Amino acid sequence: MMYVTLAAAILAEIIGTMLLNQSDGFSRLWPSLGTVGCYLLAFALLAQTLKSMEVGVAYAIWSGAGTAVVAAIGVLFLNESASPAKLLGVVLVIAGVTLLNLGGAH
Repeated sequence: MMYVTLAAAILAEIIGTMLLNQSDGFSRLWPSLGTVGCYLLAFALLAQTLKSMEVGVAYAIWSGAGTAVVAAIGVLFLNESASPAKLLGVVLVIAGVTLLNLGGAH
């Protein structure tokens, strides 16, 4: 169940970040409110995850997965660059999260 809650926290953080991009520096009301709501939900779900998972592992998965997915969305849908350095960074984030899980996330 902790991975379901963590996945929901990651999804809320990703949606909040995409809305943050649309908020135009918090000058547009609805995307701004959506950003705040999604981040509040993400932190609430992350807090629930921490009841059954170590904070270091949970936070690494939450932030790493969010970072990787947002970077991929940026490249695939927002016409952001896909430089070798950016791709390597995403691969390293995924590798780090994998190593943390292999080291005792259960």
